Amino acid sequence: MIPRCISIRQPWAWLICSGIKPIENRTWETAYRGPILIHAGLKAEKRDPDLMKFLKAQGTEPPAELELGGIVGQANLVDVVKVSKSPWFFGPLGFVLANAKPLPFIPSKGQLGIYYPDKDLIAELRKKGIIK
Repeated sequence: MIPRCISIRQPWAWLICSGIKPIENRTWETAYRGPILIHAGLKAEKRDPDLMKFLKAQGTEPPAELELGGIVGQANLVDVVKVSKSPWFFGPLGFVLANAKPLPFIPSKGQLGIYYPDKDLIAELRKKGIIK
C-alpha cells in the first residue's frame, strides 16, 4: 500500500515524528485513515517567544536546524476529532496520529491537503525500503 502524504511546517513535523505531538490541527475534515508520510514544508514557524514558551511548557525544544522541503517521517492517521484534552490540540479539528517515527530525509515537493506521492517519491521510498 502506498501511503499518502501531508505537509506540515516545522517544528510541528519534527515534534510529530519524534513521538511528542500526537495530534495535528487542521480546519478541514478527511475521511482518510491509514499510513501517512510527514512532509516538512519549505517554511518553518517563526521561533517567537510564545511558541518557545509553549514548547518548553511541554518539556521539549526542537533542534536549531530542522529539515525543510521533504519527507521527514511517517505515522498512522487513526481519527479526526473536534475535542481533545491534548495540550497540542488547538482545533477546530485534530488529526490523531499514532506510531509516528522519523525517516531518512527525502527531498520532495509538498501539496495542500492529503495527497498521493508522485512517481519519483514512490521510487525513492521503494529504493530506501520504506514501502514495497
